[in-house]
Amino acid sequence: MKRYHWLMALLPMTAHADLSDWVQPTSVISAGDTAWVMLAAILVLFMTIPGLALFYAGMVRKKNILATMVQSFAICCLVAVIWIVCGYSLAFTPNNPFIGGLDRLFLSGLNVFTEQEKLTVYPGAGSIPESAFMVFQMAFAIIAGAIITGAFAERIKFGAVLVFVGIWTLLVYVPTAHWVWSIGGWLAEDGVLDYAGGTVIHINAGVAGLCAALFIGKRIGYGKDAMPPYNLALTLIGCAMLWIGWFGFNAGSALAADSRAGMALATTQIAAAVAALTWMVCEVLSKHKPSALGLASGAVAGLVGITPAAGFVSPQSAVWIGVITSAVCFIAVTKIKYKLGYDDSLDAFGIHGIGGIAGAVLTGVFVSTDITGGGASVLAQVESVVITLVYSSVMSFLILWVMSKFTDIRVSSDEERQGLDLISHGERLE
Repeated sequence: MKRYHWLMALLPMTAHADLSDWVQPTSVISAGDTAWVMLAAILVLFMTIPGLALFYAGMVRKKNILATMVQSFAICCLVAVIWIVCGYSLAFTPNNPFIGGLDRLFLSGLNVFTEQEKLTVYPGAGSIPESAFMVFQMAFAIIAGAIITGAFAERIKFGAVLVFVGIWTLLVYVPTAHWVWSIGGWLAEDGVLDYAGGTVIHINAGVAGLCAALFIGKRIGYGKDAMPPYNLALTLIGCAMLWIGWFGFNAGSALAADSRAGMALATTQIAAAVAALTWMVCEVLSKHKPSALGLASGAVAGLVGITPAAGFVSPQSAVWIGVITSAVCFIAVTKIKYKLGYDDSLDAFGIHGIGGIAGAVLTGVFVSTDITGGGASVLAQVESVVITLVYSSVMSFLILWVMSKFTDIRVSSDEERQGLDLISHGERLE
């Protein structure tokens, strides 16, 4: 079973062999599907800028707000260029089960009218132009890189962020996207289900963030000094943008304006709402007041948890996914992190990594054969989680280790005390 397995089943086996079958008559293009996927791509991009940028910025101290936002904006630009140059080609063109080919380097051949009234499409998304599919997937790659920054916020050099995320995108994100989502990817062939990125994006990015946080070390004063969020209003606004954009993230992954997109839309809303309430209940049961940060954290946890399952489960199952994922993330963020002592600054691993793991496994538990037309193996889901955890962590540590041999990754103690806004960008909020 593949991400687009319900469409793949309609294709002849030879459609996987090369790019010749990617050229289709323009008459097969659906205006409705194309409009929806284009809008979905914009919504996913909206999740990073300004959504994630504001969500993270509100949780850091005043002296680091601009630097935190700039990281998301700069990563948006960097990953877009990488995707154009070779990322898209290596992730989605035919080659072998482990990595794609070079046919789309610099988007060569994309949407070229090789014959009158013909253009290129991606197999499995034949009702939209390939250009729309490419940009949609670009937005996914962008937010994956941006999520990582939440784990090491307030202590890393700006240049180091760009170098790490750029290399990580090529060596970690692109291969795993090919494994799980591309035609012939080896995890897809093993029956792994990941509807919109629970494994490829959230586990991948969360683990990379944790590795970077451990490698770089804790913030000065962590565990001793108070480090309250400067402006939770920004975080709530960012959370609202993430929530709205997530409908493009999940419902857009149907790559058509159809019943599956409608189901993904419904399960996304249900899981997010239930998870937000669950987090507040957990706070009350822990003898704390229901907080704004908790509400936002719970909503995002639910959105992460439903991401791999959105188009594969029923609305009733979405309720349980929201409850379970939120509760697990709450424990990870409020208990396990402090017990183990690592400084995951904005809980990138605690929410995205842990939430992605929970969602990936629960996808196998709750998958509906009435919706997917087939079953799923919990074992296959666990396999994908373990492989992603191992590969992402090993590669992330290796990238950081090599980087450390050539440059300082972390700012100095004095610079950290001054704040990254002034040190990195020569600007600050008054």
